[in-house]
Amino acid sequence: MDYVEAQENYGIEEENEVDAVNLDEDNENIAETPAVGDANVRSESEISIQEKVEVEELKEKVRQMLVETPDNSTQKLFLIDAIERLGVGYHFENEIKTSIQNIFDEHKQNKNEDDDDFYVVALRFRLVRQQRHYMSSDVFKRFTNNDGTFKETLTKDVLGLLSLYEAAHLRVHEEEILEEALTFTFTNLKSMVPKLSNSLKIQVSEALIKSIHQNVPRVAARKYIYIYENIESHNDLLLKFAKLDFHILQKVYQRELSEVTRWWKDLDCVNNYPFARDKLVECYHWATGVYFRPEQKFARRLITKLICIITIIDDLYDAWATYDELVPFTAAIERCDISSMDSISPYMRPLYQVFLDYFDEMEEELTKRGIADYVRYAKIEASKWTKSYLKEAEWLRDGIIPKCEEYKRNSIISVSNQMILITCLIVAEEFISKETFEWMLNESLVLPASSLINRFKDDIIGHAREQQREHGASFIECYMKEYGALEQEALAEAWRQIANAWKDINTEYLRATHVPTFVLDPALNLSRLVDILQKDDFTDSRWFLKDVIAMLFVDSVNRTFDHQNAFEANNGSKT
Repeated sequence: MDYVEAQENYGIEEENEVDAVNLDEDNENIAETPAVGDANVRSESEISIQEKVEVEELKEKVRQMLVETPDNSTQKLFLIDAIERLGVGYHFENEIKTSIQNIFDEHKQNKNEDDDDFYVVALRFRLVRQQRHYMSSDVFKRFTNNDGTFKETLTKDVLGLLSLYEAAHLRVHEEEILEEALTFTFTNLKSMVPKLSNSLKIQVSEALIKSIHQNVPRVAARKYIYIYENIESHNDLLLKFAKLDFHILQKVYQRELSEVTRWWKDLDCVNNYPFARDKLVECYHWATGVYFRPEQKFARRLITKLICIITIIDDLYDAWATYDELVPFTAAIERCDISSMDSISPYMRPLYQVFLDYFDEMEEELTKRGIADYVRYAKIEASKWTKSYLKEAEWLRDGIIPKCEEYKRNSIISVSNQMILITCLIVAEEFISKETFEWMLNESLVLPASSLINRFKDDIIGHAREQQREHGASFIECYMKEYGALEQEALAEAWRQIANAWKDINTEYLRATHVPTFVLDPALNLSRLVDILQKDDFTDSRWFLKDVIAMLFVDSVNRTFDHQNAFEANNGSKT
């Protein structure tokens, strides 16, 4: 593999060559990361020619290993799982897709000789469902008693329990056996943690904090690199490739973050928007959570800017502007035209100009692709979003606590998830037809499900904090008033609806086979992003989110971190 081809594959420009690949080397030019205290992001990160060439050579060796391992072997399952969890599966999508299809076909023909292996059955089930094939959960019946409970003897197999726990997160509606599996595995694994060896304790603890399916892929990959390295049977070649690939992607992110930081500084938020949170790095983290591949630079830039703008406008509606100021501003957002500038308050005009400039930038790029008319989808969503904000401001002004269904209809728009998701599809590298956009907006399960997860998780997290200040009603308060329920009952209902929304997402992946996976993935990834936050970390990123940002954008891939403290901090989290 020559270095020019390596450049093209990673979507990066030529840099000066260095003598050796050193994953621990610190760049001397360090820029302070906005909003995350003492975490620093390298502002200039060169990717050497040697790194580009070496990663391509390693990739081809891993590809050869993947192709040569028989599809009907358990080793193939183990290898695919390791490749995907280490974050390098995107390099081998076709090979993995073909292998999983063959594995699924063999299963349908009852050719699996290891159906009594608890660990293997659960692993196969998860990998097959991840590839959007419907494998029946009846495969687990052989491990249950007559009353539907799982056999007590299974508690002796920690890795088997862990494998079933991960598989259960791919459940859809009416799969009672997987509901039972989740309760059974979570309860037993949690009780086992103090007694496990260090390596196994880390694996189980991380899984109990967040399952593979519901975790942000790059966060999960970074943590699994450390876990995998401490598994005695790990493959050195695969580990080396995963580390170098992560290292190169980290440098790509560092350079992009440096570029978007210049845009952010030019906004002069301190003077123009003193009410707004400074959350650039957190916004970029969301963008990488949706689109992490090196070639998706344009999408990450546009998504980062959008979420920054959303954050400022959110603060404007939530904590700064009066209702009378918000009415003309909302109308101006709907018109999305410079002629509306004079109709809004003077202090809002710089923000409105940023809003207009954003869509000009999007339209300029999409014109090159011949799809400039797609911008209208984003503008329509922006208008719907601010109108939903205005409705919430109206409820707050009039002291209204709406019915739950009315609240849900409005709030799944005001949470901005839908606008972000539609924009993600507009700026995607792959072409998406207008018919697919219409399907996503009008028929899909993933769009409302992802938005509900985002909204209700935000309501649960923010409920206690917002009791201390004037705020609009959350779902918790709406439910308590409408049904005369206690706070804990309302919280339980919110968690129940979140769990059902995850089942809707899982159902859509299995049902909507006419829709490409790259169309569904942004909704899944947005759900993962919000679901990873166990505290109000976006508003106050001094703790967990700060550590995640450092892990992804700053720290060497060889750096270790404290898994046990993370487990203890999240010990009360919902599954």
